[in-house]
Amino acid sequence: MRRRTLAAALGLVGATGLAGGLAGCTVPAPRRGGPTADPAPGMPITSSRRAQLMQIMAHPDDDLYFMNPDCQRMVDAGVPLLCVYVTAGEHTGKNHVPGRTGETVADREDYSSARHQGLRQAYAEMIGLDKFTPWHKGVATLRGDRQAEINTLTHGNRRVELVFLNLPMHTPRRWMALPSLWEDRALGLRTVIATGSPVRRASDYDYDGLVDVLVGLMERYRPTVVHTLDPDPDIQHSDEATRKKDSEQPGYSDHGDHTAVACFSWAAMVRWVAEATADGGSIPGFVTTSFRGYYNRHWPKNLPEPVLREKAAHLVPYGGDPTWQCGNAAGCGDYMVGGTRPLTNKKGWVRSTHHRYPGPGPVVATGPDGRLSVYGVLGLRAVRWRETEPGSGQWTEPDDLGGGPLAPGLGGATLLDGRQLLFGLRFAALGGHGGANKREVVVLEQRSPGGPFLAWSGLGSPERDDDRGRRIGVPVAVTAPDGRVHLFVRDADKGVSTRVREADGTWGPWRGLGGAEVQDGLSAAVDGRGRVHLFAAGRERVHHWAQETPDGRVAFRADGAALPVPGGPVDVAGTPDGGLALYYRRPAAKELTAVRADGRPLPAPAFDGYGTVNAAGTPRGPVLLGRDLRGRVQLHVGGRRSVRAQGVVALGLATLHLGPKGAMAVGVGADAYPWSWASHTDTA
Repeated sequence: MRRRTLAAALGLVGATGLAGGLAGCTVPAPRRGGPTADPAPGMPITSSRRAQLMQIMAHPDDDLYFMNPDCQRMVDAGVPLLCVYVTAGEHTGKNHVPGRTGETVADREDYSSARHQGLRQAYAEMIGLDKFTPWHKGVATLRGDRQAEINTLTHGNRRVELVFLNLPMHTPRRWMALPSLWEDRALGLRTVIATGSPVRRASDYDYDGLVDVLVGLMERYRPTVVHTLDPDPDIQHSDEATRKKDSEQPGYSDHGDHTAVACFSWAAMVRWVAEATADGGSIPGFVTTSFRGYYNRHWPKNLPEPVLREKAAHLVPYGGDPTWQCGNAAGCGDYMVGGTRPLTNKKGWVRSTHHRYPGPGPVVATGPDGRLSVYGVLGLRAVRWRETEPGSGQWTEPDDLGGGPLAPGLGGATLLDGRQLLFGLRFAALGGHGGANKREVVVLEQRSPGGPFLAWSGLGSPERDDDRGRRIGVPVAVTAPDGRVHLFVRDADKGVSTRVREADGTWGPWRGLGGAEVQDGLSAAVDGRGRVHLFAAGRERVHHWAQETPDGRVAFRADGAALPVPGGPVDVAGTPDGGLALYYRRPAAKELTAVRADGRPLPAPAFDGYGTVNAAGTPRGPVLLGRDLRGRVQLHVGGRRSVRAQGVVALGLATLHLGPKGAMAVGVGADAYPWSWASHTDTA
């Protein structure tokens, strides 16, 4: 097996980590490198066409707070679920009962057991059973002869497995155990045995041990979808009292355990791909979604009331009640979470679900022969699926385009001659114990329309150091009528930076665009006069950057119209008169907002739902793509709304494609394979 450091494998020279905290996931002490995958293209890819969801959390309840409703939609569709909880969730060992006076006795083993019971109650109800339904409890033997408790429950076509690794949350020397395990070469942790667990002996973990255990679980379950937490949370300078109250790490908008477990999860995915492809093996076919954590506290809330109530309802059985007869002597849930507390908590974590790498869906392009090509990220690498015949809706096996490890989602732009550009956010280095941690924007350019590609090229980062570079967002690009390609990314200051490719193929330098703080999920378009525009969701309004003339620079429109406050990313479409229209949902709203770029309101079609809306302008009016309140894909075409009711459950947002036969949605399913759907034929 090839064993190289991440920096060497990815061709980094002189890459250095940045000391100074968990959010950088680095300290200045080197560690042994693990195997890393070759980023060159052309490897075989495993494509089983079965679906399996794997979620990796720091604490019991991270999934319920941050990964729903995405998780629930897949469970409802019959996708088997494996949840891996890295810590015991024992904190101080005190399971406080609201309203009870007197000192709560600390018992770490009991508190861990009570939180496990709360999860069993929550997932039993999620799959349609009584919350006190007994689970099958067993012991899983993991890599390194380590042991973990595994709980299993099935109901019809629904299956949930919970794996409790039960590493401690704290250590006497460093307090925060998981961040220290990522950073400290000398640290080892011994697991907590929860009260009533079938596990009878504790297991020891170091850095490589935890990565290996996660890789072993991936190899055993072969997930097609992996949900993780956020490895690179936003820089957030809260005052010290607020930071401590909100349990955020110094300088960054998330809990330290969330970031450390996300880093371990990404390191494990990199190693899984490396092990699988060693000696000519196949790339495992999986897609990844990372979820924001305490970020939800700082931005407008994006879930409408019906979806919020559904999400929060799963935290009620998790929180439990001390009067319940649940059959678990150590406790019946995490008592500070149950009842109405998730909805009344001022931090508002439950009121939003944000992806770390939001995007408009896979890149879709039409080749010279009329066949569609779909570009996405599979096994942390760029891939291309092609239609077997024009308009067939059937797809070839994926072609590996290499370039990994890549964050989920690709940006795309089509050159004037029909060639495709693909943009990715690359984990150029990812290592604990002083290893380099670096993100960069990369580009893949097609040699000829519909043909092969050149080698990947690095476009660097708009940030001056690796720690700040960790905060950059998903690249978004648009081709102007003069042949220039404008590339945009959200930067570490939560603003926007750009880089421009000239018509002759040369790239200019990175340039900050100024303006206010925005969320990721940028939207770029060209108006009827050939001018490039960029829109992004701010805290109190939509922010706008644009060219004054087609040959000018894109600049912040400080005097722009006061566009209504958004709950999340916006999309933009052309209007018949050459203008631009924006489509999005306001905070906590199910209804659609439609407004011109100059602030004039537009008639908003009946298109209730949640999440981002994709839009395209046509002479007959806008075509819209999004999700309804039940999470199903919906299209609005010609004044008619249609819902996709067949086919494998969709992941994330699909892409809206206008072809010769009309509007079509193209996405990737829970089986890590493309699907397409046209409402006028109701095919899936």
